[in-house]
Amino acid sequence: MTTGDLSSPETGQDWNYSKALPKLNLLTTIRLGLFQMGLGMMSVMVFGVLNRVLIKELAVPSTIATVILALTLFVAPARIIFGQLSDTKPLFGYHRTCYIWLGAAGLAINAIVAVQIMWQLGASLKLAGWTLATYGWAGLLGAVFALYGLSVSMCSTPFATLLVDITDEEDRSRVVAVDWSMLIGGTIVGAITIGVLLRSLELNATIAQVQVQIDRLFLIIPAIVLGLTLIATWGVERKYSRFINRVTTPHQGSHLSLGRALAILTASRQTQVFFTFLVVMTLGLFIQDPILETYGGEVFDLPVGKTASLNAYWGGGTLLGLSAAGFWFIPKLGKQKTARLGCMLVAASMLLLIASGFTHNPKFLQLALLIFGMCSGLVTTGAISLMLDLTVPETAGTFIGAWGLSQALAKGLATVFGGIALDLGKSIAPNVVFAYGFVFSLQALAMIIAVKLLDRVNVREFQTTAKDTIKATIAADLD
Repeated sequence: MTTGDLSSPETGQDWNYSKALPKLNLLTTIRLGLFQMGLGMMSVMVFGVLNRVLIKELAVPSTIATVILALTLFVAPARIIFGQLSDTKPLFGYHRTCYIWLGAAGLAINAIVAVQIMWQLGASLKLAGWTLATYGWAGLLGAVFALYGLSVSMCSTPFATLLVDITDEEDRSRVVAVDWSMLIGGTIVGAITIGVLLRSLELNATIAQVQVQIDRLFLIIPAIVLGLTLIATWGVERKYSRFINRVTTPHQGSHLSLGRALAILTASRQTQVFFTFLVVMTLGLFIQDPILETYGGEVFDLPVGKTASLNAYWGGGTLLGLSAAGFWFIPKLGKQKTARLGCMLVAASMLLLIASGFTHNPKFLQLALLIFGMCSGLVTTGAISLMLDLTVPETAGTFIGAWGLSQALAKGLATVFGGIALDLGKSIAPNVVFAYGFVFSLQALAMIIAVKLLDRVNVREFQTTAKDTIKATIAADLD
């Protein structure tokens, strides 16, 4: 096999690139998925444990708690910055790997710091109520969560780009499928692991007992995630990356800004409609996310470990839904009809979540979450597949980046809305089941509205009229 030396213009480092670089094998594909598994575990730990402890054990109002948590998502525009940095500013000769490692280290450090600040917030709130000092701790906790979100952006965006760098077009769908499945799998593994680590906690455990167990958890899981990150990415970029070979001219999407992303998303009637659908659909999927564990604690009397384990039922259902959509529903019904069916079924599954509250039966709740996960898998697969049809191939990186940014910001809004809706529901109805039912009802309503918006999406119109408008928008921005 003939090789040639190619010097990276950014680093001056000589890397030996083969004219026929090796294909990514299955073992390396699975190894890469360990990084996504780690992200899934961290997500359950932060959003499945801290939200519950903040709202129930520490009695922080759900509106304040969810705003703090949502800061991890509202810093999503930083994904654009880290994507551009990894393109143009390699670290130690690597465009992606070192950013991934630094971001993963930031995840671990910020998670450990956040939990310690959370205890200080709870102590100040219990001792003196909402004083200036208490608000100061809340603000500091929010700042650390924002840094946590920046760390997510710093590692996840270069990782997603690494998957593009190391694959050819015909191999990419297989790698993405494994990668996505292991992200959901990480949610399941994380939920089960947290449940095991916190199994000794009873429902009415003292704050001191909770603190000891949570502190231990927030040392073990980040260490595991750092280890998985190193195993997943070690040596992959050097062996498989095609980045330097592919970069001959500046990529059209390499200077994506927030304003440019919004301009692209609103460039035509069809992109406006689909952008609105994505936002509403995301609200319909995630309004319950910040208050689900609290629902398990307040309504079903489940301890912290058990409520964290609820994510395993949702994650298992999502995997089933993803598989069913990809192998049966989309081939039979098409992408748009699959997404529409998924939206309707998610709305119906909200009725099951509400009904489970009146039974106070944890088994009913677990079944409802399994069904909700399956419906979420349907709508997610249908919507993502449809999104790829509403993308201009010549500027795919820019366009998909813009869609991803819109989804991240919408998820942040959903997190805040969930907390506000719960506080509002509690102020309206003294019965806590009705308060949570109010949140789930809003989620069902969002999905019904999403169906109406989806009915207005016309892929053929996009392909015949919208592409030229979008290309003109991007060209004008580049000029």
